[in-house]
Formats: sequence, structure tokens, C-alpha cells
Amino acid sequence: MSAVVRKRVQEGSNRGLTTELERLEEPTTWRRFDARERLVRLATALLVLAIVAVSWRGLEMNFTYVGTAGAEMMDLFTRMYPPDAGTSVEIVGPLLQSIHVSILGTMLAVVLSLPVAYIAAENTTPNRLFLALGKFIIATTRSVNVIVWVLVLVVLLGPGAIAGVIALGVRSVGFIGKLLAEEIEEIDMSQVEAIVATGGGTVAAIVYGIVPQVKPGFVGITTYRWDINVRASTVIGFVGGGGIGVELMSAVNSFRWSAALTVLLAILGVVVASELLSAVLRKRAM
Repeated sequence: MSAVVRKRVQEGSNRGLTTELERLEEPTTWRRFDARERLVRLATALLVLAIVAVSWRGLEMNFTYVGTAGAEMMDLFTRMYPPDAGTSVEIVGPLLQSIHVSILGTMLAVVLSLPVAYIAAENTTPNRLFLALGKFIIATTRSVNVIVWVLVLVVLLGPGAIAGVIALGVRSVGFIGKLLAEEIEEIDMSQVEAIVATGGGTVAAIVYGIVPQVKPGFVGITTYRWDINVRASTVIGFVGGGGIGVELMSAVNSFRWSAALTVLLAILGVVVASELLSAVLRKRAM
């Protein structure tokens, strides 16, 4: 190779290296999503907005009274205030009944949800048929609102606390069963297998292998559901489930607004107390 050729080759290599260095030194713009992903996200956002717009138009909401809502609220508050102190004595019994309904309903749900959670967990269910049965029970009890359960049970059992207890219990089975089944699916199965390998039966495997691992989560789930049931027990009285809801409905229907405010304050106090208590129990269970 002649000197002229070698010189041209070297100059070409130098120019190529300079071009590459200049390209690397150019500022680059980082994007989290590529063009296709950005287009998909934009189309999804437009679809959601279209669904919201269709729902808005389909409801045909009337905002005629929005302008007078403030004045009407002040008028209602004027009628309610001050609360009727004499009513506070009358509502003690119904208020305690609501608390008892929430406790018994939660305990009923715990008893019913334990076998449901066991067969609904994929790592403990006997077979696919039991797994489908457990999932079906969870979905069924969770899909029906507690008010609907009360309406059905009032027809079967008559109005009163027993209808409220069973309604809260059945409604809570899906909640507790689903979360407890998920807790069981996350346990370390080697402990269960070790108990079975040493001759332990199914009961021993559950008591010594599963229960210790799910106990903190079980306590937290149960107390959280009880907190929810305390709130629910205050309104099931509107449809015959007993408790403080009956007094609130009676006060509202008879236009005794001061008494209604007293009942509402009592309900607020019970709900706040149950929230604080359930938070303490959940914290100790962790």
C-alpha cells in the first residue's frame, strides 16, 4: 500500500471517529414511553373521557336546586340545633343494641368464613371443585348489599335484631373469607408439610402450621370488618334490622330534627370509638 493510500485511510478513520464523538456529545432526550405506548395511553384517556361524558348525559342530572342548597342546609341545621338532651336517655338501649348486632354479626361471619377461606385458598383446597365453591360463596355474599340481605331476612324472620345479625354475618363472609384466603395462600407451606411428614393429620396441620402464620392478618381483618359492621348496624334499622337506625328513622319521619341530631351525634361517637379501638387492635396484631 502506497503512502498516499495509507494517508487517506487514516484521514477517513479520523473523520469517522470525530463524527462518532460528535454524535455521542449531542444532548439526548429521554422519554418514558415510546411513540406506540404514548398513542395507546392517549387513546385510553380519550376512551375514559368519552365513557364519563356518556354517563353524565345518560343520568340527566338536574342542578336546579344546587343554588339553594346552602340556604336549605342552614335552615335544616337551625331546626336541629340545639340537640334534644331528653332523647339521649331514650337512645341508649337502641345504641347498645346496634353495638351488640355488630359484634354478633362479626362473630357469625368469622365462624362461617373460616371453612370458606380454607377451601378458597389454592394451596389448601382439597380439589378444584371445592375451590370453585369457595370462590362462588365469596363472590355471592360480597355482591349483595347488607340492606338487601336485611330486606330478605325481615321477610323470612320478621323485623328485629336477629335479621340484622344474620345480614351482617352473611354480608361479611365474603370480605373476611376473601382476605383470609389470600393470607393463607401466602404462608410458608414447608411448615405444614413438616407437620404432615411427622404424622400429623389435617387438624394438626391447620392448628400448628397454618393458624400461627395467619393469626396477625386474621386479627386485623376481623377488627377491620367489625369496624365496618358498626357503621352498617346504624343504618340497617331503616329497613327493619333493629338498633339505633329505628330511632333515627322515627325522628326524621316525625320531623323531630333536634332528636335526629342527638341520634346522629350518638352514632358519630360510636363510630369514632370503634375506629380508635379497631386501630389499636390492628396495631397490636402486627
